[in-house]
Amino acid sequence: MANLLHHPLCAFSRSIRLALSECKVEVELNEERPWEWRPEFLTLNPAGTLPVLLPDDGPPIAGVYPISEWLSDTMDERPLTAFEPFPGDAAARTEVRRLVDWFHRKFYEEVTDYLVVEKVFRRFGPHGTSPDMAAMRAGHDNLRYHMTYIGHLTETRSWLAGDAMSFADLAAAAHLSALDYLGEVPWDEFETAKQWYALVKSRPSFRPLLQDRVAGFIPAGTYADLDF
Repeated sequence: MANLLHHPLCAFSRSIRLALSECKVEVELNEERPWEWRPEFLTLNPAGTLPVLLPDDGPPIAGVYPISEWLSDTMDERPLTAFEPFPGDAAARTEVRRLVDWFHRKFYEEVTDYLVVEKVFRRFGPHGTSPDMAAMRAGHDNLRYHMTYIGHLTETRSWLAGDAMSFADLAAAAHLSALDYLGEVPWDEFETAKQWYALVKSRPSFRPLLQDRVAGFIPAGTYADLDF
């Protein structure tokens, strides 16, 4: 069985866990604390970032983008009913990749890094520092901008990138789920985005994420509630 090195509140790891499940790829999960800089982990991924997939055969695949592309490239090895991360024609796949980059880069830099990293990873890091409150205020402001954009997409499309669920939906839901664990998402202000998230959240692939627990942090009351 393949092995995935991840952290429960790493949004990149969460998106890959969702994709692996949707693609019907069974993996064993092993929690990694990247701030510990374990030599064995750095041997697998010198960048020291998550996630890292260790396939049954073949070298380690480090990083959310390489793993998602590997899943796409190996589609013919899975059942026809398996999820396709980048569905559609060339134009449709381009839009999926644009939105994946939006959430895994722009959303991360403007929201997740300010809220999840500041609130959780700083606490567990080598120096155990407190969150930067100015950064967290910026993250809250930026989140509303991104939630408005998600609402716009869901009002004009069946899924974020088009007619079919794609890796773009999983990437966005992964970041929001990490924030939702911490009670940071103002769902009541963004009804259409909330309805889209509820659809993704209700999928079987999401159930293991809703069972995640991180020491020192109790999930928000609605985190595992499919009806919010």
